[in-house]
Amino acid sequence: MKLGIVILNWNGKELLEKFIPSILKYTPKEHSVYVVDNGSDDRSIEFVKNTFSDIKIIQLDKNYGFAKGYNLGLSKVEEEIICLLNNDVEVTTNWTESILKQFKTESNTAVIQPKMLNYNNKSCFDYAGAAGGYLDKYGYPYCRGRVYDKIEKDNCQYDKENVDIFWACGACFFIRNSVFKEMNGFDELFWAHMEEIDLCWRIKNKGFSIKYNSDSKVYHVNAATLNQDNPEKTFLNFRNKLFMLCKNSRGNLFFLMAQTLIIDIVVSIFYLFNKGFRHFSAIIKAYFSFYKHINQLMDFRNKNERKIKHYKIYSIMFKYLGLKRVKSL
Repeated sequence: MKLGIVILNWNGKELLEKFIPSILKYTPKEHSVYVVDNGSDDRSIEFVKNTFSDIKIIQLDKNYGFAKGYNLGLSKVEEEIICLLNNDVEVTTNWTESILKQFKTESNTAVIQPKMLNYNNKSCFDYAGAAGGYLDKYGYPYCRGRVYDKIEKDNCQYDKENVDIFWACGACFFIRNSVFKEMNGFDELFWAHMEEIDLCWRIKNKGFSIKYNSDSKVYHVNAATLNQDNPEKTFLNFRNKLFMLCKNSRGNLFFLMAQTLIIDIVVSIFYLFNKGFRHFSAIIKAYFSFYKHINQLMDFRNKNERKIKHYKIYSIMFKYLGLKRVKSL
């Protein structure tokens, strides 16, 4: 079973220089490593060509974002299993072996996420992905090992079994190439953020499984491309959450979106007083963008089956505020 490790890069020369050595060191030679470049102008591709001769380069003419950048790049990758790997991830020994073994033994498993730990605090889970992701009713994501800003230490509490999860983190995302192409890849409307959750949701609606594998471990810098304090990230997160709910949710969409609006109004007021007007206005902008694309989203909804209930918790925010602490979820 051949693996293609695909790194999407945009002006990430310093990150490539820092993290590619661990990938080459810990990845068996029979697998291929690709860098898909989103029109960088920082000489990062020249650096890769001159420094890592075994890496295959797919150059794009401009920055197409995460979703379309990967779609264009992966159209040229033929390996049976693909690993989408951020340029800010450090891998470890045997990081591919147990995951490829799991794909061999579990024919219905389409996506697998390894254990995601924080590069700057390696005893703790990473904000993005942690030990596997879930959604609440209103599309707010959370993870085993991370709920909002509360992050657990890794005490092997999620190592008991390789469990079903709802979504896998796009920073290190193993997927069957055939399934990626069957699903027409990422929804390019998203540009960046939550496109991997949308893809996982669509995959689960087709009856496939998404899994977490604790035997594979990687370290992620997190927010190396777009910082949490950037209002653009707030805009993309809220808009793309609405896109996902509209496209994929089961049941009465009108009532779900009305409830979501009320939740988001509360959150936007919190953002106004804690993060400032730019983040508050980013949420308003997200809603305008959502309604601008509503016809396209409804067309997808009407043409595709929505088989699964996507949540176990109604509101992770209210659960979190009520508990005032993290519990294993």
